[in-house]
Amino acid sequence: MFETLKQQPADKILALVQMYREDPRESKVDLGVGVYKDATGLTPIMRAVKTAEHQLWETQDSKVYTGLAGDPAFGDAMVDLVLGDAVPRANVAAAATPGGTGAVRQAFELIQMARPDARIFVSNPTWPNHISMLSYLGIEMVPYRYFDDETRGVDFDGLIADLKTAKKGDVVLLHGCCHNPTGANLNSAEWDEVIKVLLETGATPMIDIAYQGFGDGLQEDAAATRKLVAAVPECLIAASCSKNFGIYRERTGLLMVVSAESSAKALYQGTLAYLNRQNFSFPPDHGARLVTMVLNDAELRADWEAELEDVRLTMLGLRTQLAAELQRLSGSDRFGFLAQHRGMFSRLGTTPEMVEKLRAEHGIYMVGDSRMNIAGLNKQTVPILAKAIVDIGI
Repeated sequence: MFETLKQQPADKILALVQMYREDPRESKVDLGVGVYKDATGLTPIMRAVKTAEHQLWETQDSKVYTGLAGDPAFGDAMVDLVLGDAVPRANVAAAATPGGTGAVRQAFELIQMARPDARIFVSNPTWPNHISMLSYLGIEMVPYRYFDDETRGVDFDGLIADLKTAKKGDVVLLHGCCHNPTGANLNSAEWDEVIKVLLETGATPMIDIAYQGFGDGLQEDAAATRKLVAAVPECLIAASCSKNFGIYRERTGLLMVVSAESSAKALYQGTLAYLNRQNFSFPPDHGARLVTMVLNDAELRADWEAELEDVRLTMLGLRTQLAAELQRLSGSDRFGFLAQHRGMFSRLGTTPEMVEKLRAEHGIYMVGDSRMNIAGLNKQTVPILAKAIVDIGI
């Protein structure tokens, strides 16, 4: 029966990783894969996570299943981290998922179950796996303008014009902070305007927040999401712990459904549990338990927040250094946007041909749409990248 299968398109980022591994040049630089790396090129286990893991090893006496929605303590801790006191906890249904990707996928499944004819508005560009999953599920996508290739900022007028075409029953997918793949983000006033449009159209917002703490700070990165959930009647939120806790392989995420009425929570909670059962039954627990321990222990949380802040400031420092070096070499401030972007990624806004020249001539690896992982740099490789960018004429 399987002779009917067709070869699926290769994941471009994973293909890039393989090309990088096979490149013998010692000066090569990997800016493709979306993981944080320290100055030595290592993706370290965070101190608080390591401590919690040791404590768990000493005290855990069973590996029995958790509930279909995961450990409720994890849901409580993550709802508090992401939403704070923006809405009552009684208004939020939550279910643990295999990573942020699992949360996004379950959100799409929930939308399809509730509204089979729903359209989902996605930013142009967005994380490629958004597009892949929606295509696989057969959900109609509507792109909305987002990135301005001239300014390398947000095309806000285009964004608003496109979102005004949404209607009740549609979903608008928004990045809570640190937009992937561009690094360009809405400011507070622009978020206010987006919320106004959502209320006017009746469209339901869905927030994908995968980088809380990587942009302007833990609280600052959650501010837009909190403002939005307090203003709209209902909202979906997919949160990831992969980056800000450094537990990529533990696959730890949470899907939240927020309603203006607490009476709706039981229905939503039961539906999330049902969807988990259909997909993977019980979600992974190890990473979720570590996150819960870190967030609920004052000493561990303080250490985690301090290390996360060091990570954030390191990336901001690399952005500032790169923008300054490009200004020095080019005699132009056209790369100033790099210091303004936030999160792990920035989009250079150049062509695939130029990206290929960076790889072929200088051993600089980035995704073909010119998304580069700032966290893949260090103080020594910033000048190498800046010189390569200027040398090939970007």
